[in-house]
Amino acid sequence: MVKVKKIAIVTITLFPAFIQRYAEFGIIARAILNKRLSWKALDLRQFGLDARQTVDDRPYGGGVGMVLRPDVLFRAIQLARGKSKAKTRVILLTPSGKQFQQKDAVRLAKYDELVFVSARYEGYDERITKFVDEELSIGDYVLMGGELPALVIAEAVLRNVPGVLGKDESAVGESFSDRMLEYPQYTKPETWIVEIRNKKHETRKKKFLRVPGVLLTGHHANIQEWRIAEALRRTKKRRPDLLDSPKH
Repeated sequence: MVKVKKIAIVTITLFPAFIQRYAEFGIIARAILNKRLSWKALDLRQFGLDARQTVDDRPYGGGVGMVLRPDVLFRAIQLARGKSKAKTRVILLTPSGKQFQQKDAVRLAKYDELVFVSARYEGYDERITKFVDEELSIGDYVLMGGELPALVIAEAVLRNVPGVLGKDESAVGESFSDRMLEYPQYTKPETWIVEIRNKKHETRKKKFLRVPGVLLTGHHANIQEWRIAEALRRTKKRRPDLLDSPKH
């Protein structure tokens, strides 16, 4: 029997409705319904400094844009972390952070609570990094803010929390789980007839796309062997770097 657990995820953000709405769909909504997940968006504005709930200011040294104040972020982090004895990890989402990988999703799934700090505008005062546990990025590009990275990481993590997926074995064998991409999947129709039209010559050609025969045999050993071979072939072609990387 799979041992289930409950995990809490808190996202500190200027756009709490964006985070909350995402929780209405898919595995996140189901995890909340099944009491496997506590999901909260903490509005950074509630920690603002004045009647206008100011959370940012101009950067010292000049430059364009506004920078989130460390004192405001600190208060939000302190509240999110709470006084419980839960095993908590505070994560700052930033393009300069370590690139998030599947092994990080597995590692973070072992925590009781994850707190995501989502920046906006020109970013955050660097001093706040002394009060987070790690800094993560989802790729070498810049987004409007940290909300999307927080959601990407949260979903990847939740797939590795026992009891969250309908069948926990669903996460086994997926891409990156063992330094390889996932094998290709097929379903009905067994033979898919596609009619391709050549606009230049006004001709039509039928293409017959069939499911690989081995998948129709019911021979589980042969099917498993085929899947492993296809996963390796696909990885060599599309992501050969994975085969050279250290094992998770």
